[in-house]
Amino acid sequence: MDYGRYRYEQTKKKQEAKKKQSTFQLKEIKVRPKTGEHDLQVKIGHIKKFIGKKDKVKVTVIFRGREITLKDLGMGVLNRIVEETEEIAMLEQSPKFEGRFLVMVLAPK
Repeated sequence: MDYGRYRYEQTKKKQEAKKKQSTFQLKEIKVRPKTGEHDLQVKIGHIKKFIGKKDKVKVTVIFRGREITLKDLGMGVLNRIVEETEEIAMLEQSPKFEGRFLVMVLAPK
């Protein structure tokens, strides 16, 4: 077998492996602790759409100014999102504080 044919077969094998490879993106949704009911439902709809496309979703609660004292409201928002998406998503990273942000990651089941 000649070298040109060998290289051609190698590139074909790489292309096949790349085609079967699963890829995902990390999408981010940002909410505030006092986000309204309808706005939160819209955000949950976006999360469900992203999970349906097999993407991971990073949900961030942003605290600005004196809102940092409302940590329990932020946890409540994240718990509600987890409850509403539990049939299609699983909690990959539980909520944790990173400065003024409360962050969690959801992944498709």
